Amino acid sequence: MTESQSIARRRDLFFQLHEKGCFVIPNPWNIGTARILQDLGFKAIASTSAGHAHANGLPDGAQGLEEVLAHYEAMAAAVDIPLNADFENGFAEDVQGLHDNIFRCVATGVAGLSIEDAPQGQETGLYDFSTAVARVRAARAAIDQTGRRVLLTARTEGYIRGAPDIQETARRLRAFGEAGADCLYAPGIKTREEIAAVVQAADGRPVNFLNSAAFGYTVDDLAQMGVGRISVGGTLARLAMDSFLHAAQRIAGEGRFDDFAGVVSNAELNQRFAKYLE
Repeated sequence: MTESQSIARRRDLFFQLHEKGCFVIPNPWNIGTARILQDLGFKAIASTSAGHAHANGLPDGAQGLEEVLAHYEAMAAAVDIPLNADFENGFAEDVQGLHDNIFRCVATGVAGLSIEDAPQGQETGLYDFSTAVARVRAARAAIDQTGRRVLLTARTEGYIRGAPDIQETARRLRAFGEAGADCLYAPGIKTREEIAAVVQAADGRPVNFLNSAAFGYTVDDLAQMGVGRISVGGTLARLAMDSFLHAAQRIAGEGRFDDFAGVVSNAELNQRFAKYLE
């Protein structure tokens, strides 16, 4: 199978995963974590802008387009399962720039990409409604013009950008679906009522739920609520960073190495990754 055939197969598989049921799409932040998630049996993975930025010593939203595209290309080439790109706001404020950047994103080999309705690196505030819808429509057109079957996820960021309004969230998601989004996503919603409102607004399109904390839901719970896809965002990366921080702070402050007890061995990790040398 050629590289182009392999990418096309993964893209077809990604669409198939969204057709029915519910699946978990965890978020690795480098090649090693991507390969481990693949080996654990996950059917697809998604990048995390936060996890990758933090691993490179930057706040979320501070990375540039070239660095991010190189990351997607490396991740997509390292695994045999579909990769969805957390493409933030497309790294462009204007529609033409968004169009051009999506062409470049698709060329990395990703099976899907998401576009947010908030400016890059901004903690609060969204694009106005008409601008946000126009950007989703432009993203859909750009993907279609590539001639590649790449799944478009449209995100509304109100719940994590200082505007937690379920009615406005539902309004935007309905409009994003009408503008051509294949999957809809409102990061930050938590309650059953919020999830139900988003599922209803999606009108049959798959909904991504961000399970970023111990909310008490299982995969079966979320599936029964109508969720089609479950991501974890930067939480796995933060979990790793949290363990690192605790251990390093204890060494620095107490001179103790207690956190090393029971840690995974070099031998186990070598065994996990040895097959990728073949």
